[in-house]
This record gives sequence, C-alpha cells and structure tokens, in this order.
Amino acid sequence: MFYTRKGDKGVCDMGSGKRVPKTDAAIAAVGALDELNSLLGLVRNQHLSVRAKKELLDAQEKLFIIQAQIAVIMMGDGYKAPPLSKDAVQKLETIVDALEREVKPGKHFIIPGSCESAAWLDYARAIARRTELSVLMFNGKSKKKLNLLVLAYLNRLSSLLYALARAEAKRAGKKEAHPSYK
Repeated sequence: MFYTRKGDKGVCDMGSGKRVPKTDAAIAAVGALDELNSLLGLVRNQHLSVRAKKELLDAQEKLFIIQAQIAVIMMGDGYKAPPLSKDAVQKLETIVDALEREVKPGKHFIIPGSCESAAWLDYARAIARRTELSVLMFNGKSKKKLNLLVLAYLNRLSSLLYALARAEAKRAGKKEAHPSYK
C-alpha cells in the first residue's frame, strides 16, 4: 500500500509496532538521510564520470545502512541492522586523497555553478552537511548511540561530494570562480 493512514495523527510506526512522534529526532534524521539519498539518485543521473556515478551509488547503499541503524536504535532490542563496513571511512578518504592529487585544489572557497554536474554535487554536499547535523542531533538525544564510524562516514561523505564536484569541473574544462567579497 502507498498509504496506511497510520501517520495522520503525527505519529509513525518504526516497523516494530512502536509509535514515535513524527517530530522525534530519529524521524528527522531518517528523513534527512532519505532526502540526501534521493538527491544522490538525481545527481547520479546527471552527466557525470563513471567514477562519480559509482561512488554515488555506493554512498546511497551506505545511507540505507545508516537509516537502518537509526531505526534499530528506536525499535529497541531484538532488531539488528547491517553494519557499516569498518573500512567505509578509509575508502572515502582514499578516493578524496586521489581526487585531491588529480585536481590540486587551492585553499579558497568556490562559487558553485561552473558546470551543471559540479553544481549538483555541490548542492548534494550542502544537503549532506545538513544531514550530518540531523544525525548528530539524533545521536545527542538518544540513550543508545550510533557507532562513531557512522558519524565519521557522514562527515567524509560531504568531503567526497566536494572533491567530486571539483573533479567534474576540471573534467568539463571549467575554471571555477572564487568569491570576491565585494
């Protein structure tokens, strides 16, 4: 069914029968992760390099794992979520380091929009940062905490999106503008 009417009174079922207000920090975090995942799907369908599309799809898979981990914390004992792989953060760092060597970025801000693919990736980066904050707020309010690997992964994901945006601008042969602060 595409609707159940169960959420009409501002509560939702976490899948365990446990009713949670839609204003709960867990629901906000899962919703932010869903928004980011949907945006990554949109970005992945832009004119991007094969490498960027592969990394975005991998990130989407990881976001589902993180959503499941939050849901399990909310549902309580007896439920289990798939773990985020121990090397997930290291993999992102390796990719970002390689992109940094390739792009050789400066130490200044970039005005997004030099090309469409980079602009979409910069937008995704901004949403990833907001998502990270939402998950941090949930984690701060929750009695049971997320694995620190999850928090590190979300932090590095925004770095990956930034690096991919710079690489896509370079691939497109676009010079990126810097703010003049006029």
